[in-house]
Amino acid sequence: MVILDGKATSDKIKQEIAQMVKERVAEGGKRPHLAAILVGNDGASQTYVGHKERACSQVGFKSTLHRFPAEITQDELIDIIKEINSNDDIDGLIVQLPLPEHLDEDAVINAIDPCKDVDGFHPENVGKMTLGLPTFLPATPYGILRLLSEYGIQTQGKHCVIIGRSNIVGRPLANLLSLKDEPGDCTVTICHSHTKNIEFFTKQADIIIAALGSPGFVKGDMVREGAVIVDVGITRVSDETKKNGYRLLGDVDFETVAPKASYITPVPGGVGPMTIVSLMVNTLKAAECKKRK
Repeated sequence: MVILDGKATSDKIKQEIAQMVKERVAEGGKRPHLAAILVGNDGASQTYVGHKERACSQVGFKSTLHRFPAEITQDELIDIIKEINSNDDIDGLIVQLPLPEHLDEDAVINAIDPCKDVDGFHPENVGKMTLGLPTFLPATPYGILRLLSEYGIQTQGKHCVIIGRSNIVGRPLANLLSLKDEPGDCTVTICHSHTKNIEFFTKQADIIIAALGSPGFVKGDMVREGAVIVDVGITRVSDETKKNGYRLLGDVDFETVAPKASYITPVPGGVGPMTIVSLMVNTLKAAECKKRK
């Protein structure tokens, strides 16, 4: 069993990006600039944004965090996004999700300039991705593909079962893995909350990607020997023995699944770091696109 080390892989990619930024600046180019919008005081969201800010610093990007109270109105938030869209110094923009319930996430995402949508959530970019056209790929799916590629895991002709059908992970990942590409050329099955007898599908899978947000859902008796396991889930579970009062659990029961897996991601340290570094890749791409224009 081999651990798919997302932290080590992301560190390697960050070093590559940092070198490209160094060369870009030496040639008179500007540093890529990533802006983030954080609404409210959700603890997990603040942690994620902090990780993104640190990653920007590590690769030599400029980063700007725009914080707003949870009470901000829809119109106010969209006006701020329009201002950032028109700011030529900013290459990429992310709006940290989830947003407070009174805000329309779809309308907010649609307000982002597709050329700055480094999360890859704007409908224009989603459409290009679906057609296999060059665009910003959603960070978590892209990070997973890059991790599989870095470890030389073959996907062509394999059966991949994805548990979860979110617009952020499950559905775009299913599309990308089914494309005529590498990684890709998979036979993909999507399972979800209404799938009956999920074990029937998971036991057939060469690759299982769990992205449903249910700690320990995938058990050892649900997977075949030699399967590749990618755990996207990360849930805070109360634990009084921990200094911070909680521990992080994935959607896979690592103790029972790992002995049967050929490759498996840990939680934390697997998919999470790859998601962050994928945002860095997309931001650099956005900056390079502006440079060519």
